[in-house]
Amino acid sequence: MPGSRNQVAIVAAFGAIYVLWGSTYLSLAMALKSMPPFLLMAARCLVGGAILLCIARLANGELPSGKAWLLAVICGICFFVGCHGILAYAQQRVPSGLAAILLATIPLWITVINLIVPGSEQPTWRGAALLIPGVAGVALIAGREATASHSPVHFSDLLLLLGAALSWAAGTSISERRSATLSPLALSGMELISGGLILFGIGLLCGETARFSREAISSASIAGWLYLTVAGTVVAFAAYVWLLKQVPATIVATYTFINPIIAVLLGWVFLNEQPGLWTLLGAGLVIASVAGVLLEKGRIPKSSYRPRSGAISNRSFRILRCD
Repeated sequence: MPGSRNQVAIVAAFGAIYVLWGSTYLSLAMALKSMPPFLLMAARCLVGGAILLCIARLANGELPSGKAWLLAVICGICFFVGCHGILAYAQQRVPSGLAAILLATIPLWITVINLIVPGSEQPTWRGAALLIPGVAGVALIAGREATASHSPVHFSDLLLLLGAALSWAAGTSISERRSATLSPLALSGMELISGGLILFGIGLLCGETARFSREAISSASIAGWLYLTVAGTVVAFAAYVWLLKQVPATIVATYTFINPIIAVLLGWVFLNEQPGLWTLLGAGLVIASVAGVLLEKGRIPKSSYRPRSGAISNRSFRILRCD
């Protein structure tokens, strides 16, 4: 029966990364109702990072080096300041489903970076061509939101969200190029703590502490923050790391285009967010493009690409957790 138990565990783990990460956009929208964006994400990163780092410390007992912390700071800025911090800031005004759709472009940005940066894994011509539907989908959504008179979404917020996706993709490119000296668990904990400290500093500079009142925090915001931290950062992450050891990374990466679908549905049911026809068409193009890029990546023979030591596991680990 061990085989059947393992299959059940795999299904449960996929359910975790599909549903938990897909629902983090809803929980973020709830948390933002009475919590300022940068302090909210700082608290989430610091608590989640401390938990992950403690787990990694208990598992192997290694202390991170100064060089590892330097990398963690750089990647933490890209992942959790440039992406998560900007996401929280923009999602004060942008519907959660729309934010999830725009963040789903991360694999497309990675392909663009690989096309530009020398020494990167070069995509095939077919992989590059698969970017076209995604770009068309983003243009369709942006054009519709920018021209609709009733739309509360500003074009600048759409650009911020695309910039957040690019920031995560840039962090992925940086982390791919290092030698593997730490476990993904430990490195993520360090990156979360580094990003959380910087987000806290940004919150101070923006005056969020002066406007912040613990008495004013609603129970819905507390529930949203707890869900983000425990379910989104710790539970789903543990399921994700375990899945990478059980099935091919390309299959695990299917959550990248499942999450936006879940986010749109949850936003419609719980937040009364009603995406228009053009937004849904654009979302379909983005999701199809992301799916095509990931499937095409899975078709490339391993012999055609020789990454540095440790790059495969860390690269797989980064496709991609913008939750």
